[in-house]
Amino acid sequence: MLNSGRLQLLSRLDTLGTVRAVADTLHLSASTVSQQLAVLETETRCRLIERTGRRVRLTPAGLLLARRGREILDRMADVEAELRALNDEPIGTVRLGVFQSAIYSLAVPAADRLATTHPHLHLELVEMEPHESGPALRSGDADVIVTTTDYAGLTPGADLEVMSLGSDPVVLVLPQEHPLAARTAVDLAACKEETWACDRPQSYMADLTVRLCREAGFEPRVACRFSNYLMLLRHVETTGSVALLPALAVTADHAVVTRRLSPPVHRNVAVVVRRAAPQRAAVNAVIAALRDHPEIEALAAPDPARGHGDGDHRP
Repeated sequence: MLNSGRLQLLSRLDTLGTVRAVADTLHLSASTVSQQLAVLETETRCRLIERTGRRVRLTPAGLLLARRGREILDRMADVEAELRALNDEPIGTVRLGVFQSAIYSLAVPAADRLATTHPHLHLELVEMEPHESGPALRSGDADVIVTTTDYAGLTPGADLEVMSLGSDPVVLVLPQEHPLAARTAVDLAACKEETWACDRPQSYMADLTVRLCREAGFEPRVACRFSNYLMLLRHVETTGSVALLPALAVTADHAVVTRRLSPPVHRNVAVVVRRAAPQRAAVNAVIAALRDHPEIEALAAPDPARGHGDGDHRP
């Protein structure tokens, strides 16, 4: 009989690619993961993994079982949820992966509403940037994600359902007395001599900042890299640096000004789930709470015929 824990290990190996990565996500040793996968091979009487140098890869049998296993695990979670809630009341824990700038504007208000409307549902918020949330959704580490569909690392397929939440403009953030603050819109070419505050390397906003600056004809001179937008905004306030941020990330309690870019740049924000998501009633309640939000000015921007992001959308 197949063991659900070992199926999960194989499924994560298919998603993450290495035994070490699987071990790290589950706080296990690599040897423990390898031993459990060996037991799974014995149970199935199939060779599931083969070594290529120091790395491993799944055999055709391993790929089949990993992907069918994910379906089996989702169905098991469905059945468990149904047994706990025969009246289809949304209950249990739903893990919501959400990028930083949408935590307090979207996720926390949704959690507050759910606490009132569905008191037996527990929403666990996990900060995940776009390059992290897609793999987490597919591996089962997140049940719902809020992300940008402009990120090339998210490859929507038949297994995912994508629902738009709005279009968020990317804005230039300036100190209040900066000369460029006199303009209503700024061509980035005017910023070639500026010092920049940026997100972490290889993150969505860091990559977008570098690409837009290069398109404007210069390489940004980076003074700091913070994964926390509050620290990044504080750097702009106190040192005179400039930054590119989603409008969602900039709140009124910072002594900065924002200016739209010329030409304008947007990112498309969406909620994404697996079509075969477990605890479907609870997941649907979370989706509804996220979509039924009070008006958020940053998401009320006109949805451009073409946005801008890793899909190279620019109106």
